[in-house]
Amino acid sequence: MTLTRPTSEAAAGRGPARRPGTVRAVAVLVLVILAVAIPLFGPSAALHGTGEAAAPGAGGVALLRTVLFAALCVPLGELFVGRLVRAVPGAPPDVSRSWAVWAAAAGFVAALGLASVVATGNLVPHSLSEIDVGGLYASRDGTVALLELNAFLVAALCARSGRPAVQVWPLAAVVVAEALRAHPTTEHTPLVGSGLTLVHLTCAALWAGGLLCVLRTLRHWGRGEPGAALLGLYARVAAVLFAAITATGVWSSLRRMAPGTVLEQLTDTAYGRTLLAKVLLVAVVAALALSARIRLRRAPDPLAACVPARVEVVALGLVVAVSGLLTALPLPIRW
Repeated sequence: MTLTRPTSEAAAGRGPARRPGTVRAVAVLVLVILAVAIPLFGPSAALHGTGEAAAPGAGGVALLRTVLFAALCVPLGELFVGRLVRAVPGAPPDVSRSWAVWAAAAGFVAALGLASVVATGNLVPHSLSEIDVGGLYASRDGTVALLELNAFLVAALCARSGRPAVQVWPLAAVVVAEALRAHPTTEHTPLVGSGLTLVHLTCAALWAGGLLCVLRTLRHWGRGEPGAALLGLYARVAAVLFAAITATGVWSSLRRMAPGTVLEQLTDTAYGRTLLAKVLLVAVVAALALSARIRLRRAPDPLAACVPARVEVVALGLVVAVSGLLTALPLPIRW
């Protein structure tokens, strides 16, 4: 009796213990599938019935840019949360394992794929002989692609070094390169557009990557006052980031679509439809963030805010995928 009883109790205890891990694994799998499916199949769905033509390989480009954005969010979020942790009284000395090296490697692969597309005249290369590497140095888009490629490589080396904080500089170079790429010189007031994208992308990466890192850190620390303090610090900064993202997003959209035609273009153009989907997702994220903030302030256990925060980070992953899709679609207005 004394041998079989503990065994049966342990078996009974193991059942519920496995359930959260299984749910988490299924959620991650679903998120990965959606993150791949949205950019791959999104262009054909968004362009259906609009009369617009997609660029060659739009789905592949959207997927590569989604990976690039995600690779930017992870290390920037870790650096951001690292500064918040230093401001938490009594914070445990150990933190969760860094994903920065893997993120930089993924960003390097995505940047390499995007550079190969630029090197073939914005066409999908079918063989290595079609790629004109030297041509990358002769165009603005090629220079931007090379900058992103080298920046992710340097970021990976910095993350592996004894001073991982210096990776902020190559990551900043990627943000600047993306801001310049999104607004070519033929556009009206391209520097204004690049400035808006710079702020928008930086704040979005800190928001999404920061929340992911906070949740990983809380899981590593366990329950306690330092975890609640870290979540509270992040929530206060996230409110400012959300305000900046909203302001720059609205301004950028109005630069793309004339105010008098916004409603029409939100349903009649691929860019508008995808933008509308992104706005709705961001609204869901904002509602989840508000729910987490209310729980953080009013619930007996402040860490109950982690429940909506976990759903929020999944929704932010979908926002990243939709953002990658948005960059591969034709703009509604040709400047």
